[in-house]
Amino acid sequence: MKGRLEDKVAVVTGAGGAMGAAIVRRFCAEGARVVAVDVSGEQEALASELGDHCVGFTADVASAPEVQAMLQLALDRFGRLDVLCNNAAIQGYLRLTGDYEVEEFDRVMAVNARGVFLGMRYAIPIMLEQGGGSIVNTASMAAKVAFPQLVAYSASKGAVMMMTKNAAVEYADRGIRVNCFCPGSIDTAMLNGMPREYIDAVIAANPVKRVGRPDEIADLALFLASDESSFITGTDIVIDGGYTAL
Repeated sequence: MKGRLEDKVAVVTGAGGAMGAAIVRRFCAEGARVVAVDVSGEQEALASELGDHCVGFTADVASAPEVQAMLQLALDRFGRLDVLCNNAAIQGYLRLTGDYEVEEFDRVMAVNARGVFLGMRYAIPIMLEQGGGSIVNTASMAAKVAFPQLVAYSASKGAVMMMTKNAAVEYADRGIRVNCFCPGSIDTAMLNGMPREYIDAVIAANPVKRVGRPDEIADLALFLASDESSFITGTDIVIDGGYTAL
């Protein structure tokens, strides 16, 4: 039985983290060949684990030359680019807006917003030449509701959501679909680095009374990357256990 991404080639950023690694594993299990990208080095161990279907690559997604290089690797190694999953992100520190350092704001925006823009900027021409592709961006429920002391993170994820919609409309009739998903609190190093009282408050406010799992995110990313979502573009799908429904 063929996998849901059989014969497709994907690039996944943020592959060194729990969500990114889960997406890479799921894509490979469904037949894709994947370039796993991160700055941490963790992507190399992941690629070794997954074998010939996966290659690791170190890149800073805020750097245009490095983004171009990661996409070129997909072409050089696997011959095409069908899926780009712009998942790399950082949270930044917790601080009220009036106290937030400009340099920290710029750092978060560079990775989370500029990184997504650069990924789309350089992937879209490749996909147009091939006749299409699917871009899946990681936004956040923080793009939809306020999270005090996370002004840079929230702003960056709002930017991801609107860049997704813009690009989707621009290329909808040219075979490229662009969607994003908006995770709630997921069991990752980013969440677990938050103060315990912050985590407990989010869980208590969540209708399902738990955090999400990285494999649940991977399920959604797979659907959006695959042809099963062929009539879906320009959307922002919330996967948050009902948090933003309240």
